Order: sequence, then structure tokens, then C-alpha cells
Amino acid sequence: MNAEMTMPAYDVARVRADFPILATTVRGKRLAFLDTAASAQRPLAVIEAVDRYERSSHANVHRGVYELSQKATDAFEGARERVRRFLNAASIKEIVFTRGTTESINLVAQSWGRRLGPGDEVLITWMEHHANIVPWQMLCERTGAVLKVAPIDARGELDLDAFRALLSPRTKLAAFTQVSNALGTVLPIRAMIDAAHAVGAMTLLDGAQAVAHERVDVRALGCDFYVFSSHKLYGPTGLGVLWAREAVLRDMPPWQGGGDMILTVSFAKTTYNELPYRFEAGTPHISGAVGLAAAIDYLEALGIERVHAHEQALLARATRALRAVSGLRIIGEAKEKTGVISFTLEGIHPHDLGTILDDEGVAVRTGHHCAMPVMEFFDVPATARASFGCYTDDADIDQLLRALGRAREVFG
Repeated sequence: MNAEMTMPAYDVARVRADFPILATTVRGKRLAFLDTAASAQRPLAVIEAVDRYERSSHANVHRGVYELSQKATDAFEGARERVRRFLNAASIKEIVFTRGTTESINLVAQSWGRRLGPGDEVLITWMEHHANIVPWQMLCERTGAVLKVAPIDARGELDLDAFRALLSPRTKLAAFTQVSNALGTVLPIRAMIDAAHAVGAMTLLDGAQAVAHERVDVRALGCDFYVFSSHKLYGPTGLGVLWAREAVLRDMPPWQGGGDMILTVSFAKTTYNELPYRFEAGTPHISGAVGLAAAIDYLEALGIERVHAHEQALLARATRALRAVSGLRIIGEAKEKTGVISFTLEGIHPHDLGTILDDEGVAVRTGHHCAMPVMEFFDVPATARASFGCYTDDADIDQLLRALGRAREVFG
């Protein structure tokens, strides 16, 4: 018998029970939380792991010989090992903790990027989050390098031929998202990585919108840098990860100076710490790392593949239903997407729409989603965006549809 046929059905009601916040109400209405792409809610397992650490293990790490500091250090470094296994990295030396995806990208730009000079090129795509645009603009302004942008089409898909055509021996880095936060588009990352490497370019992959929805194996992907944020992965805010191959990190100078990234300091000379600590100046977000480890444990216990299948079924159902709403336009209908639907409703500004949906207990994101070039491409000032997670259910979709009907009533 096929092993998949013997697996129990995905029990979304049981999953929802793991998230205390979903039992709350908004203006007397059931909460339909459809903003997971911005920040996923946290399961009780994560909340309790952080609480246990704060109650019984908190101290500064790496610097104390007393027992509490040793416990905190063990928890923090244990979280690093958990992330290593999650990504299938070769060593904990390849796992750098940061404040989030944004800081991870800036670290690469400010450290590895120092080697760029006039005539060098950085290639990104039209669908990037601002965090994967602005650091490269700043780097190019400082070094004289050139920023190039690969186009997308009306479906919100990357023009892969144009991406390949923009690569050249001058391309030093190709930095691109794995999944568009504004459109949900899944990019052809393997083909893009291979094409960039063929011209000798390094690759940075923004996995912020991917790690909670599909299994990531950095060694199998073959990219040079991989970045993501804890809070997209059902973990605490304020923590991120930069992964890079050990040989790459060893060749990069520190970005920030201070405590814990040093071995010795004198007024004449400073010697830097070993990997990964040379990139982790100052006291880290210890409880955040503990929470991230718990979030990874939780997601893997659910089964990432099963979560993905659940979200894809919801995406198909919601897409069919929204297409039937009069005056509604879905922005971005790529063939391969994650559980993100951006849309506009004729005659209603997305911000007004978001306010009405909130009155009906429906939480969606409205605005440009830190992807203003995407809005420019589709000639819209903003969109409403519904995004799904492991806890999203059919009732959330039904509530969204009813709320859209209410918006139609309000605006005639």
C-alpha cells in the first residue's frame, strides 16, 4: 500500500487549537487571520519554550562560567544546531544569527559586497522585497557597481530568458527571492542558480516566504547565501538567519564590531573570533533562538509536505471563489504559487477594503507589501493580500468572501 494513503488526514482543527490567539475575537467576530506572509502566529509550543527559557535559564551566553550562563549558552547553541539540521547545512559554523532577513542581506552587502568595484554588476528581479533591492542600490552607489533587474510578465512570473540574458562575466552576484511576498509566485530558483554560476556569479536566495511552506536543503540548492526570518516560520520576531558555505564566510570581513565577535582587543590591534561568532556582535536574541528551534520542531512534527499540500488546496479553493467575485482582480496568477493571493476590488481603495474586512474579523494586509516596483508594474497603488499558514481553514476563506460581500454593500 502506498505510504501516502496510510497517512492520517491533515487535522486543521487540531492545528488551530495549538495557536491560542486564534480563539480570540475581533469586534465580536471570529478572527480569520489571513496575514501569515507578514508574520505567522505562534503555536503554544513556541510560547512555552520561550517562557521556560525566560523563567529558568536566562543569562548572557558564551561569557559566564556559572551554571545559568552555561544553560543559556547550551540552549542558544542548541538552537543553532537545530537550524543547521533544518537547512541541511554542513556545519554550525555556517549558521549566523541576525535580526531578520533584512539584516542578513545587509550583512552580505556590507561585508562580502566590499569587493565590488566599478563595472561589476548585481542582478535582481522585478518582484523583490525592498530588503533585497535597497541594500544593493546602496552598495552600487558606494562602489560604482551596476544594479540590473530581470523583468516579470503579466502573470507575475519571472522572464527566465531575460534573466539569463542579463547575466554576464561582469555579474558578481544574483540575488533573488524564492517566493514573492507580494504575489506568491514561486521562482525557478534552480535554473536561476545554475545560470548565475555558469557565468561565475555568486547567488543569494531570499527564503523568507519559502521556509515555512517547503523543505529547504541548502546543499541541494547549491546557492551561496540563504536568508530567512524566524517570524515567518511561526517563531519570535527580531531573529533571522544567514547561511553561507563556510569557505565563503571565512573570506568575508566582519560587518559590525563589538562584544563576542572578537578574540582579543588592544588599541593597536583586534583579532576576530571564529565562525560564526565574528558576525554576531553584541548580546544576541537568545530567547528568539530558543523560540525558533521550537518552531522548527513544531513545523516538522506537522510535516512540511503535509502543510504545503493543505495550503495548496486552500489556495485553489480561494482562487476559484475570488475569481467569481464581481469587480475583483487577482494580481499575479503564476502557474506555481504559494498560499498568497493579492487582489483589488473595483471602486474600493485597498486600505478602505482592509478596514471593512477588519470590521468583519478578517485580517489581511493592505498596501504595497514592501514591493513598490511590483505595484508599479501592475499599475495599482496597493493591493489587499490574503496569505495562508498551517492553521488556515475553509471557514477563514468563507469569512473573507462574506466580508467582501459586505464591502460591496457599503460601497454600493
